[in-house]
Amino acid sequence: MLDLAAARKFSHLTDHCFVNAPFLLLKENIDEFVDKGIQPEIGLEGDILYRLSRGEFVAVAARLREAGLKCTIHAPFYELSPGAIDPHIRRISREKLRSAFELIEIFQPRSIVCHLGFEANKHGYKEKEWFSYSLETWQQLLKIAQSLKTPLVLENTYETGPKQHKKMLTALDSAYAGFCLDVGHVSAFAKGSRQDWLPELTPWLRQLHLHDNHGEIDEHLGIGQGIFDFAGLFAWLKENRLNPLITLEPHSEEGLEVSLAALDKFNLF
Repeated sequence: MLDLAAARKFSHLTDHCFVNAPFLLLKENIDEFVDKGIQPEIGLEGDILYRLSRGEFVAVAARLREAGLKCTIHAPFYELSPGAIDPHIRRISREKLRSAFELIEIFQPRSIVCHLGFEANKHGYKEKEWFSYSLETWQQLLKIAQSLKTPLVLENTYETGPKQHKKMLTALDSAYAGFCLDVGHVSAFAKGSRQDWLPELTPWLRQLHLHDNHGEIDEHLGIGQGIFDFAGLFAWLKENRLNPLITLEPHSEEGLEVSLAALDKFNLF
């Protein structure tokens, strides 16, 4: 978390972006988030959707709303398989994701981010079946998000190119279905550049996850601490007059301050 001086220094930026925050971290430090004006992207990983009460989520949402802070939601993804061939795994994955979508009404987020979850080494052998089951999953969840006027954005993770996202978003065919470009995953997993993804997916671009690495593992460093071409990305956004939601995803206090300083330097907002 930023210290108070840094939070005040960068308040003109934190008003316009979100910072990744696992729900328990947010709950335990809600006063600090409010005092420093940090808008969270609320992570719902682990078992919290099973063991926490609705009231605990309502209380945090109320504090954010009272403080005038907006949020986004990051749905769970670890060990889930939205397009699983096995019907039991598919059912459990859908149930857990549906539990996350039930919190949309409580938090009224600007978006709910989900991992598409295609891995060529696993699903490439039965791609047609995977796509069919995955489409069913996202259609079910999109109905919930759309009814609450909240965009469902599908993030790239282990996908090496835009093919599956473009195919899925075309099939979903909704103004409430969009794409979240995770630039760290582009470097670490796709081993490529943003040009591999944009402008191919520009019509659906709704959000960016910004963090950095050295192209080997998903380090979640601050902007400019790795190899990703942020200058090129930000110049391209300005040139095309695009203003997607932005979530900063460094996993350290230092990385967050570095990221905000970089956004300030690039005059993105």
